[in-house]
Amino acid sequence: MDLLHTARLNKGTAFSEQERDSLNLRGLLPPRVFTQEDQEARVMENYGRKTSDIEKYIFLVALQDRNERLFYRTVMNHIEEMMPIIYTPEVGNACRNYAHIWRQPQGMFLSMNERGKVKTILRNWPEDDIRIIVVTDGERILGLGDLGANGMGISVGKLSLYTVCAGVDPALSLPVALDVGTENDTLLDDPLYIGLKQRRERGHDYDDLVDEFVNAVQEVFPDAIIQFEDFGNRNAFRLLRTYRNKVCCFNDDIQGTAAVAVAGTFSALRITESDLKDQRALFLGAGEAAIGIADLLASSMAQDGMPEAEARRRIWLIDSKGLVVESREGLQEHKLPYAHPQEPVGDLLAAVQSLKPTALIGVSGQPQTFTQPVLEAMAELNERPVVFALSNPTSQAECTAEQAYQWTQGRAIFASGSPFSPVEYDGRTFVPGQGNNAYIFPGLGLGVIASGAARITDTMFSAAARTLADHVTQESLDQGCIYPPLTDIRRVSSAIALAVARVAYREGLAHVPEPDDLEGHIQAHVYDPDYETLA
Repeated sequence: MDLLHTARLNKGTAFSEQERDSLNLRGLLPPRVFTQEDQEARVMENYGRKTSDIEKYIFLVALQDRNERLFYRTVMNHIEEMMPIIYTPEVGNACRNYAHIWRQPQGMFLSMNERGKVKTILRNWPEDDIRIIVVTDGERILGLGDLGANGMGISVGKLSLYTVCAGVDPALSLPVALDVGTENDTLLDDPLYIGLKQRRERGHDYDDLVDEFVNAVQEVFPDAIIQFEDFGNRNAFRLLRTYRNKVCCFNDDIQGTAAVAVAGTFSALRITESDLKDQRALFLGAGEAAIGIADLLASSMAQDGMPEAEARRRIWLIDSKGLVVESREGLQEHKLPYAHPQEPVGDLLAAVQSLKPTALIGVSGQPQTFTQPVLEAMAELNERPVVFALSNPTSQAECTAEQAYQWTQGRAIFASGSPFSPVEYDGRTFVPGQGNNAYIFPGLGLGVIASGAARITDTMFSAAARTLADHVTQESLDQGCIYPPLTDIRRVSSAIALAVARVAYREGLAHVPEPDDLEGHIQAHVYDPDYETLA
């Protein structure tokens, strides 16, 4: 019975006659033996009966908790349909309601109450060989703000994508939520909220908990990547600066978002038949995502021969106070490289008209801010304006795909953070590209794991971005789609893993001896959810 209640080993009604005898399963299962394909058909029948996306999410999470291999096989075979359920946009709704849909633990909660005991607590996790940890403090979940301990849903969802998209063995992953309190009054007043009923901890005590966690990971799981996820701006940049050259870590909101957006830019250049050095980018938003994209974009321009200082001058930011300019006092440190000499501008339309950008990139979390006048102005300035509305979930997007195409007469090169359906306009069908970080971080993680890289560098993200862009077909570009279809994501992730591993070996960061067949070595690390591979 314990075997049937262990998701990682359970095959349910697919246990063979021989296994039922040798494992003492007789009588604990119905007598008929089913195939995994039969079980998947049953899953899809029940999935189809669910009348809302949150019910579908709960159903899939329950399947993951019951039969891990069947869950991954089903999601892999229906990735376009199910990825928006297990991650963006539905995971945002799931996190909002996480305390109310709670069934059983899927990761580790480390609260302020556990300071001084983190190392001991990490050893409570049943797996010893952890290679990837996704950790959040829940302060900035997608575009939804502070969700406290409910942010665990993000860590769980991200790690599911490592397996679905790149084949990282789920046994190697650990979701973590750092519960340091919340400023969300709705959660604090909710009698079912699962986290600490206190205001968010700041300052020295917060830093001590994070530092204790990072150091404990180095001892308990020394081969693990730490992925910082959905931390607020005040901590995200600081923590990345503190640890990126000390341990194997990255921040997906800063670096992963950057790589997928820059990959989209490379693809857009193939449509416009222009050079990177000729682009001018205007960002609505000046937080983690904006700075991450801006930094990698400037670095990519520099790799193409442009002085980095000049590259940065081609990138502008708009925050809540207007255009970020050199004369403004009290600018945060991360904005300073993009504060240029310019008269202050208070609104987005005026900034577009003044700066004449070729690309408008939304990472503000503010919906419907790419208004019709703004997009019409972009279309007046550019034959093929680049418009990225990257804020998640869908409800927070700066504009919809339909608006982008209609307000630019079908000339926009559009991408979004969450999926939009194809759009019919003027006799053409446009397929909006989804700038989903899942195109980057799973393959990056697989490459780091396979090479045993000690650090994760900007060069690795740049290699990942260029590899992703290289895998966009001309057929996709002709439909206006600047990313590969999700059905190709495992092939793309394998290519990114190979590119990242090559960087690790070239930069002397790999701890695993370089094999003669690096591609074969990486494929040997890929998890197959078929029952036949279960020893």
